[in-house]
Amino acid sequence: MIFQYHLIFIDIPKTMSKFNPFIHDRRSIRLKGYDYSKEGLYFITICCHKQQYLFECIPNVDDVSCSRRPTCRPNELKIELNDAGKMIENWYFKLENKFSNIKCHEMVVMPNHFHCIIEITNESVDATALNDASALRADTRVRPDIPTVVQWFKTMTTNEYIRGVKTLGWQRFDGKLWQRDYYEHIIRNHQSFIKISNYIRNNPTKWHIDKFNKK
Repeated sequence: MIFQYHLIFIDIPKTMSKFNPFIHDRRSIRLKGYDYSKEGLYFITICCHKQQYLFECIPNVDDVSCSRRPTCRPNELKIELNDAGKMIENWYFKLENKFSNIKCHEMVVMPNHFHCIIEITNESVDATALNDASALRADTRVRPDIPTVVQWFKTMTTNEYIRGVKTLGWQRFDGKLWQRDYYEHIIRNHQSFIKISNYIRNNPTKWHIDKFNKK
């Protein structure tokens, strides 16, 4: 799903634009001195801790129980969200309710990671924006930045996943739900926005060649 908004693109030096958002085996790079509360579009990828497969059920073409076998080919498989994956999706769209200056664009939940495009706008921030996130001690008078938004998302999804494990029998995770860090890329222009949006949208059909696919 993609939303129609007035998009703000960030003009940063070309020397800082060499980060390739599609190279998944690199650690997140933060631009030194960059203000991540600045208006603009940000491509975010968050991986499960130890890249555990927690969020989706994938039909297996070699499994006789697969209803699409034998006609489906690997690049035609559609990843189906399990309840945990649907929970992740729901919390993403709650970001707009939580932070008045955040807009949610394209997103996808994959078996062991999550992609999205988050936009920071110039709208005012609700003074109660972070009050129910007890794990965060941010000053609500300050515009939330990307690290704050990502941490709130991680906290809320982790808490609900734990409830799912305790009450709904969800698969237990090893140690923690998410990796400590995350990948980010500042979107500089409309062409990059379209390219990354298409990448996110088509990610499930490319799962068989995805670098996060360890099976």
